[in-house]
Amino acid sequence: MRRIPAPGEKNGMKLYGIPNCTTVKKARAWLAGHALDVVFHDFKKQGVDAAWLRHVVAQTGWQALLNTRGTTWRKLSDAEKAAASNEAGAIALMLAQPSVIKRPLLERDGRYHLGFAEDQYEALFGA
Repeated sequence: MRRIPAPGEKNGMKLYGIPNCTTVKKARAWLAGHALDVVFHDFKKQGVDAAWLRHVVAQTGWQALLNTRGTTWRKLSDAEKAAASNEAGAIALMLAQPSVIKRPLLERDGRYHLGFAEDQYEALFGA
């Protein structure tokens, strides 16, 4: 069944991330360059909803969604990192520090797509 876009969503798509993230900027530029208008959800300004996050984790897996390569992760204590070694701990960390969520996260037709690469988006959109 096709997902009906929620009010305020454009083309049924939403891009989640942080505006100053280089990869998010690349994804937004690619989408704009291909005339694909999406709603942007800023994790820092708009936060992360627990139910939404559990839904995304169910689809992507918490290991894929948890960004262990970024600055925020590197700044965590060993105890904080260890606490995120299972799904419940990772979700708690992502709720407390949304910057550890891999980005960009594109929602399209109810499916979530992690990260950005031109070939990934070209395949996704048939560009």
